Amino acid sequence: MSASQLSQTAYEIETVLGRAGTPLALDEILSLVRDQFQSRSREEISAGLSRLLEDGVAAEADGGAYRLSASAEWMAGTVAGTRSGRVFFDPDGAEGREPSYVFPQEQAESVFPGDRVRVVKLGPDGRSRVLVSLREVLEHNTREIVGTVEQRGKDYWLRPADCRIRVPVRLSGAPAVPGQAVVAAVIAQPSIGAPARAQVKEILGSADDSSVEIEMAVRRFGLPAQFSAEALEQARALPDHVLRRDCARRVDLRDIAFVTIDGEDARDFDDAVWCAPLKAGGWRLLVAIADVSWYVRPGSAIDRAAQERLTSVYFPRRVIPMLPVELSNGLCSLNPDVDRCTLVCDAVITPEGRVKAYQFYHGLIHSHARLTYTQVWSALKGEKEGRDALGAVLPDVQNLYALYKALAAERARRGAISFESRETFVQTDEQGRITAILPREHNDAHRLIEEAMLVANTCAADFLVRRRAEGLFRVHEGPTPEKLEQLRALLSGFGLSLGGGDKPAPADYEAVMRQVRGTPDEAAVQTALLRSMQRAVYLPDELGHFGLAYEYYTHFTSPIRRYPDLLVHRAIHSILTRRRYRPEVLVDWPEAAEQGFAARPGSHGVGQSAAQAAAKKGPMYKTWARLGRMCSAAERRADEASLDVTAWLKCRYMEDYRGETFEGTVSAVTPSGVYVTLNDLFVEGYVHVSNLGWDYYVFDESKSTFEGSSSGEVIRCGTPLSVIVSGVDLDSRSIEFMRRDPGRRKGARRLRNGS
Repeated sequence: MSASQLSQTAYEIETVLGRAGTPLALDEILSLVRDQFQSRSREEISAGLSRLLEDGVAAEADGGAYRLSASAEWMAGTVAGTRSGRVFFDPDGAEGREPSYVFPQEQAESVFPGDRVRVVKLGPDGRSRVLVSLREVLEHNTREIVGTVEQRGKDYWLRPADCRIRVPVRLSGAPAVPGQAVVAAVIAQPSIGAPARAQVKEILGSADDSSVEIEMAVRRFGLPAQFSAEALEQARALPDHVLRRDCARRVDLRDIAFVTIDGEDARDFDDAVWCAPLKAGGWRLLVAIADVSWYVRPGSAIDRAAQERLTSVYFPRRVIPMLPVELSNGLCSLNPDVDRCTLVCDAVITPEGRVKAYQFYHGLIHSHARLTYTQVWSALKGEKEGRDALGAVLPDVQNLYALYKALAAERARRGAISFESRETFVQTDEQGRITAILPREHNDAHRLIEEAMLVANTCAADFLVRRRAEGLFRVHEGPTPEKLEQLRALLSGFGLSLGGGDKPAPADYEAVMRQVRGTPDEAAVQTALLRSMQRAVYLPDELGHFGLAYEYYTHFTSPIRRYPDLLVHRAIHSILTRRRYRPEVLVDWPEAAEQGFAARPGSHGVGQSAAQAAAKKGPMYKTWARLGRMCSAAERRADEASLDVTAWLKCRYMEDYRGETFEGTVSAVTPSGVYVTLNDLFVEGYVHVSNLGWDYYVFDESKSTFEGSSSGEVIRCGTPLSVIVSGVDLDSRSIEFMRRDPGRRKGARRLRNGS
């Protein structure tokens, strides 16, 4: 009797016992199982019953009968899948914690990730997790599946694009052909021993086409890609320029030489800046942000469309905008040489880089130049080409640079963490295939804009708090006790320690970074510090921003592409016009997607406590909280979709380099192996412990290292390794490496991008 058959039989017996409600003899169980499910032999029933008795789910009653055990621990929660193929169970109330419950492998194919289920706790699985057994599916949450059609014999099957789905999916009457990417509607949910059934709803094209991969991601992650006819009609009805009536009661700033500074490929411009020194010392900084709230009125069709999206999503060669192009690239974009309506943060900053005073008002600007980071950095370095490109606005940009240096010094005094992550971008050809993966330069031209935006965002947060107005804040909490313990253990392997006790401050993190900056360990230590912190979310509570070391913080500067910024604009507008803004939830956003994005007890934020925040809750708090969860979930969804497509493209790119050897650096260590990032290609792959070399390597959990039992070699984050590309799996978006045996020939090939 196979493990799957045993599990199915045990499930059937437990169901029969539960429905009966009274103890049953073996013959009665046998009869009821045959009546309600399928024919079973006495030996099968005995084996299934023994399994339930061993697991503590069933118990013997008087007279040789059997009943469900009163001591069996039942739990309700959600199914969660992983790329590795294991299927976890997240009990209700455990959002944000590491998964600790896992389904037996034979049950992994009977539930979809996201299904609400009831389980019974069994026992340890031998891998520091607890086994649970499926007892009931409370709610099915998978209605459509995106994947590739396969033929097995005479039957057609769907290979899901989401590798977390382990459920076999049989296609009924498939009009598609093998190799095509499709969207399929689920017509029969899976059960133990029975696959799911689905019917093709939409054919997207060849699964090997990179543009089709983006379409698959759009469907798979549920990204709204088409605007409603009503929203498009409203957008097209807007003028293509600022009207006279739009200028009323606005401060006319058209004589001020505002400029935008963005990347070469930017198409929408949210922010324009200008800076001038003050005679008394310090600077006056003007940050003008596109006044999207002036054109996108609450409750309108465009507003509803924006709330469906909540953020723009960026793919290689394609953008799914939050607003129709008439707004995002036109009327709301601060393009050069045209008038634009803005909401202005006007700040006075001391020579030490502290904001002394600020005000918000509605302004009318006329951008004098559309500059790029490359041009600005060239000019700041004194290069003729850059200075010529800036022309008359060069002195204003130099003022911005002087201000940036003061703000950077204040940032250091404040103790904010300064991470310098190595960002990359993919270069593609006309067919969407990657031709190179290149590092994205990050210099002081980027940083001066970032610091200017931080000024505007902190002023906006302070404005809401001082006026006791409701709104959304950007909350970033510090490490949980579990993450903190793991971090300290990992840092000890580098000979480092983190101060601050149970509640380290951002300055403690920055102190660690100062010790490794410019060393080979910098990237590995920075990654460890980043992974120890929680993800930033949107909340109506001023709980602070740990990484930036701000008492409170919000997002104000990107209303074209982020809905939270638009909401903050409306809140500020309501203060300026002496009105009360009452936000609305306009769309039927799935509440299941919002789990894990609410305020958590025991906050490590640097601002006020959750209890203090709760005391200030107003009548619209629940609506703001719901919108915050929606915005946080949409941000995560957009990030995952973009990363998924990029990972697929990188896998396609690496298929051409199977068998090639490259130099890399260990970027993460797990109990079963290490992740290595290639130095030249900026691609990450996995090396299983069995492929680390000739030695026998032992994992040290406390230090997150592998140590060779014979050689004494220690492998940890930051260790350089020569690896061979041994496998590529497009479905799981994974690249497999094996270590080039250090005892063999040296001189691994180093590949240059584009070669």
